[in-house]
Amino acid sequence: MQIITHVYMKFRVFYRFPWVVYSLLLLMAWGSCQKDDLLESPVDLHFSTDTILFDTLFTTIGSSTRSFKVYNPEKDPIRISRITLAGGSNSSFRINVNGMSGTDFKEVKLGSEDSLFIFVEVTVDPNSTDQPMIITDSIVFNTHGHIQDIKLVAWGQDANFIVANRHVQGLPPYYIVAKKGEHVVWDSPKPYVIYGYAVVDSTASLTITEGTRVHFHASSGLWVYKGGSLTVDGSQDLPVHFQGDRPEPYYQDIPGQWDRIWLNEGSINNQIRHAIIENGFIGIQAETLNQPMGNSLILENVIIRNMTGMGILGRNYSISAENIQVSNCGNYAVALTNGGDYTFHHLTVANIWTGGIRQTPSVYVNNFFEDYEGTVHSNDLLAAFGNSIIHGNQDNEFAFDNIDNGTLLNFTLDHCMVKTTVNTSGPEWINCLINKNPRFEDPSSGIFRLTDDSPAIDAGNPAIQVPFDLEGNPRGSTPDMGAHEYVP
Repeated sequence: MQIITHVYMKFRVFYRFPWVVYSLLLLMAWGSCQKDDLLESPVDLHFSTDTILFDTLFTTIGSSTRSFKVYNPEKDPIRISRITLAGGSNSSFRINVNGMSGTDFKEVKLGSEDSLFIFVEVTVDPNSTDQPMIITDSIVFNTHGHIQDIKLVAWGQDANFIVANRHVQGLPPYYIVAKKGEHVVWDSPKPYVIYGYAVVDSTASLTITEGTRVHFHASSGLWVYKGGSLTVDGSQDLPVHFQGDRPEPYYQDIPGQWDRIWLNEGSINNQIRHAIIENGFIGIQAETLNQPMGNSLILENVIIRNMTGMGILGRNYSISAENIQVSNCGNYAVALTNGGDYTFHHLTVANIWTGGIRQTPSVYVNNFFEDYEGTVHSNDLLAAFGNSIIHGNQDNEFAFDNIDNGTLLNFTLDHCMVKTTVNTSGPEWINCLINKNPRFEDPSSGIFRLTDDSPAIDAGNPAIQVPFDLEGNPRGSTPDMGAHEYVP
């Protein structure tokens, strides 16, 4: 009965509206007879660039992805006969066309006045030379006999690779670069590329000489364990550079690419001179925690910048620092906690963080620490800041917190420029400039030299003797505040 009804209804529609059925049949017939109306003749494609450049890649490490666009300038859709990687399967480059990876693509359609993206990556093979090498290839486009190409160029360099080989539950993967009692020197012209943590073991020492470049993969770092020591011995012209392992220009100021330099549990005689530490999570973490403080860190002429967490984190440590610039941190720039003994002369803190909402002051000091079990530990804290600038894009860039259980919290700011909302009438504030604009040269570009109208010029304490600034310029009889002496 249902079949008879169905046939009847179709006949009824045809009988009442025959023109509808005829129209549908004609439309279907016309569509089935149509061919793809593609232009089958040579076409001069347009491109968003003529060269894809990858600048300074490490061997065996894949590059970031580059892309470019291919444009069809014609009023009609076209068919690109072939898109091929000239080096074929032996090429160091890899390409992706329309979501497909490969080296050879045929009959690629492109709509009228439309475009498509092509993505390119490269891996540089190891070589035996310390000098950069160049790798080239090209992507060839054949449009019905018309040949065009995009050049591919990559600069590569071999490196000393340190890859974690120990995996202990509760610890990050690590590789011991200096065993107990061993002294190791990093002075190779090749950069050091670290996967995991490079560990300096107890009673061991690591010296890193001038001009050395240390690159960390994601979540990697340098860990100086109990009783070990680290000496970073850069120079004015050849600083030691700590950064991520992606040195392409796009990554030059991206924070959070690696973890931290960690001086852990009583490391002794640590010195970092003439160094740049950038684009990680924590620049330097120096801690003794609950052991008696018997450690030290000397910092001289050091730049720490672009950290998603903190620039310097001290926990019951002894730090003596001069000519230090800490800039653009997502949390504290300098956090001195759980007590300790700290001296900072000619410090420039310029925390112009734009990577998110920062809810912490740039500089924070306290005399206690709460562990994971909720137990509070406290130690005396002595902190002295002299001839320094503490500035940022928050209203309050200096804060302190004290636990009242008999331990001390003593800090002084002597001839400092500080942006803050705390009460600055106490004796710990000595000839300070409060909530003044330091007038940095170009803070958006990370340049924190002083301009000629800065109130920090000649505002320092002459009794604090640091004869040269961060860039090696001599200080006059009345020094400026901050790490940079104004030079007309």
